[in-house]
Amino acid sequence: MTQDIQRMCGTRLAPGALYGAIARLEERGLIEPLPIEERRHPYKITEGGLAFLKAKLDTMNRFASAGLRKLEAL
Repeated sequence: MTQDIQRMCGTRLAPGALYGAIARLEERGLIEPLPIEERRHPYKITEGGLAFLKAKLDTMNRFASAGLRKLEAL
């Protein structure tokens, strides 16, 4: 997971930060664990997690669009 995050975002998370984030997402019901596969501990996003993610991405999209319009006006 840390490698995926680094590839997508260019940021390497410390294990403590990643595990803390996973714990918070699970506590909020946004992800749920799947059966362990050897050393891997996979998770899947829940329906609530999908709705939450979509809402956040929509907000970020509106914010970015507004910022780009402001820049074009300069």
